[in-house]
Amino acid sequence: MATFKAHMLAADTGGEGVYAFDAPDGLLQQTPARVVRHFMERVDRSLLPHEHVDYELNAALKNAEKGVVTAMGSLILERQPPIPFLLMISAH
Repeated sequence: MATFKAHMLAADTGGEGVYAFDAPDGLLQQTPARVVRHFMERVDRSLLPHEHVDYELNAALKNAEKGVVTAMGSLILERQPPIPFLLMISAH
């Protein structure tokens, strides 16, 4: 297992969160969509356990040279309108 870091920006409010999470060592070798899915599963289970979290992914890119996955989409919560986000995931 390795530790990864996710920077998430809320496009509508400018809010920012930095999250550390554990994942298999080869996470960044997977497709960008799978990297994002792994992080979002952690968000759903650990960061917001009181409410189901879903997401819509509009774009996900990987810079293999720098070891960064960048994604854009919307975070979908049960009790709020969708929140547009920008997400960057890298090794910690």
